[in-house]
Amino acid sequence: MIIDIPKFISAERPYWSRLENYVQRLEQDAAGGLTLGELRQLHYLYERASADLARLNTFAAEPELRRYLENLVGRAYAEIHETRGRGRVVRLRDWFFKTFPRTFRAHAKAFQLACLITATGVLFGLFATLLDPDSRFVTMPFGHDQLRPRERVAMEEKAAVDRLAGQRAGFSSFLMTHNTKVSILTMALGMTYGVGTVIMLFYNGIALGAIGIDYLLDGQVLFLFGWLLPHGSVEIPAILIAGQAGLVLAGALIGHGRRDTAAQRLRSAAPDLLTLIGGVAVLLVWAGLVEGFFSQYHYPVVPYWLKISFGAVELGLLTAFLAWSGRERNPATPAT
Repeated sequence: MIIDIPKFISAERPYWSRLENYVQRLEQDAAGGLTLGELRQLHYLYERASADLARLNTFAAEPELRRYLENLVGRAYAEIHETRGRGRVVRLRDWFFKTFPRTFRAHAKAFQLACLITATGVLFGLFATLLDPDSRFVTMPFGHDQLRPRERVAMEEKAAVDRLAGQRAGFSSFLMTHNTKVSILTMALGMTYGVGTVIMLFYNGIALGAIGIDYLLDGQVLFLFGWLLPHGSVEIPAILIAGQAGLVLAGALIGHGRRDTAAQRLRSAAPDLLTLIGGVAVLLVWAGLVEGFFSQYHYPVVPYWLKISFGAVELGLLTAFLAWSGRERNPATPAT
């Protein structure tokens, strides 16, 4: 087959340049800052460059171009198949600090909706407790409805023994496991076209609102924030992200305005769903450690100002992480 070499090179060089750009980014950084779409594009460009190299190998001309393509295709192959054996730790680090926050931001509207649903539940729980104090037996989790806030505060602050002595690790493990199960359920209930996810978020909001107003009316706000903020500043956003994932799943099922099939939409959404729920699990591990080893200790053992400050710093760092981590300082522009 005879081809017009100059025309062939002119037509294909932009694709080679884009492939080289992606390969260089991967060589400089294990994750290369590539999105899922860019990784798919990388694979396509690699296959196209390989086909171009095969076509050029039938001609004796352009030896320098052949060497360039051989080198480029070889480098791309190494990056795609990871022949350099990069450490898994590096990939996990890049997944958490880059892929997870990028995926979170890509579905920001679903997160905002999860926050709105939870806030509506908070208001419902707040007004239910204000209008009918006996509703606490329905709106609050078991345990919180049995004692008035001042009674719990007095009991916690006067405790003469460490009731978690020798049990902190087990308690933390229980919290991690339980909260992760709840988060996975919240996401999975997106399969009910979002109805189950909405109910979970709304119910969590009711409990928060009811407990919050109960402590406020009883004059125990300082204790509430000192107890809740250290772990809640991470745990509550994690549950909201699980709700975000459930709403993304529901959106993929509903597919409003999309022509592809439900199966295609679910396959497309699956990587983002796994990333979101995986990130939630990591956050809940941290929240479980904090709740088991720090949140349960109150004044005079740990001053409230220290616990509140710790929680506020956590919330600020988490907000900055989700908003900015993984952003490219100098986004590379593909060659044309």
